[in-house]
Amino acid sequence: FGLTADASHLTRPMRGECENEAMRTLLRCFPSCRRRLRRHFTHCCCCCTASVVLSMSPAAAQQTSSSSSTTSVASSSSSSSLSDSVSELKRVLEREYVSFFDPMRREYYAPDVSFVDPMTTLSGVDQYQNNVDMLASRTLLGKFLFEDAGIVLHSIEGGELNDDDDDGTVVSDIVTRWTLRLTAKVLPWSPTARFSGVSEYKVAPAPPSSPVGVRIVGQTDYWDSINIVPESGGRFGPVDASRAVGDFLGQLAPGGFEAAAAAPELPYSLLRRGDGYEVRKYPAYSGVKLPYNRRDEGFGSLGAFTKGMNPLAPALMEVESSDTSDKYMTWPLSFAPPGADSSSSALPPAPSDAVEKAGEGQWRTVRVVRVAETVVAVREFNDASMEPVVRKADRELRECLRRDGLVPAGGGEQVKFAQYDAIFSMGKRRGEVWIDLEEGGHPW
Repeated sequence: FGLTADASHLTRPMRGECENEAMRTLLRCFPSCRRRLRRHFTHCCCCCTASVVLSMSPAAAQQTSSSSSTTSVASSSSSSSLSDSVSELKRVLEREYVSFFDPMRREYYAPDVSFVDPMTTLSGVDQYQNNVDMLASRTLLGKFLFEDAGIVLHSIEGGELNDDDDDGTVVSDIVTRWTLRLTAKVLPWSPTARFSGVSEYKVAPAPPSSPVGVRIVGQTDYWDSINIVPESGGRFGPVDASRAVGDFLGQLAPGGFEAAAAAPELPYSLLRRGDGYEVRKYPAYSGVKLPYNRRDEGFGSLGAFTKGMNPLAPALMEVESSDTSDKYMTWPLSFAPPGADSSSSALPPAPSDAVEKAGEGQWRTVRVVRVAETVVAVREFNDASMEPVVRKADRELRECLRRDGLVPAGGGEQVKFAQYDAIFSMGKRRGEVWIDLEEGGHPW
């Protein structure tokens, strides 16, 4: 190191600590050698008045300065290379989600990579890939069981580099949020199961022989429907596997005779399938809105107004807390395509017929509305949309959101509910209460 030490006065064990200038100098000059230096100094001795006497010639000092500078540059270069490798791994994961791991980049997974989700525990890259291929119907068993499998990536975060005194530079977990769907074609009614949640990837530098800089050494999945710890602000925790099995089988049960939908449904992206509710992102849309007293009259009026315009389901009703306030009904007519600009200036136009008729003559109470892209929490109910039923479902949904750390927008004075089937339908009805979520009050 270009340092000499007079050890003639070293008499007392340091007992794992070193408060002398020599230790501080060495740690400051050679950060990459901290662990080795600690092991050495733990066994050295020192005098209470002079632990170590440093004798440094000009040449040694210059040599030390040069070594420190070289180490600093090398350390910076190494961190930059590691950061680039993590960024590349995140891009690889994004591509794998889009293609449902076809192909799977095996070089980015350690040979003994572990995988744990609420139902499954696997070890080894071969078992990992076989499990993914089965869900995607790329194995013989998968072709028999499933079809139409896909996964949507909502976000990918993490992978920051952090300094650790014992382990050097460590990579924080990479966390993804996703929604998975698959159809069980082995059953005659072909139910579709949907899961949303997070994956936590443990990442470590790859060995020198590897063609990549970092690898995944472990993955732990959590489901929104069973793994969110109540009253924790949305934190995830492990649960017994029986809950996962029950959650899966419950989605495969036949639904019975259901009422026919009144119209094609306004599309949405499922962000969370939670315990007792869902969170969805709806695109910006244009529609028509009118005040009403009786729902059947509102349906009749908007049905006549939108004849030939191909309206969409659901019909959305807004009811204030006051019994004397107006009630409003909205029917969506058109929506922004996927990937469209979500700003208010890019809202989709309403059909020209609707614009010409609204506010005129017998349609004087009808107006055209444009609604921006929205993140909405919903809770389903199957009874007729009577006021006690709707308000009870609204209270239950608000309790679910509070439990799981999601923040509703507004003050809660308004109740919004959706109806998907015709007003006089036979069979199991489909109704929902909707609550817009506060921007920044959810993780999406």
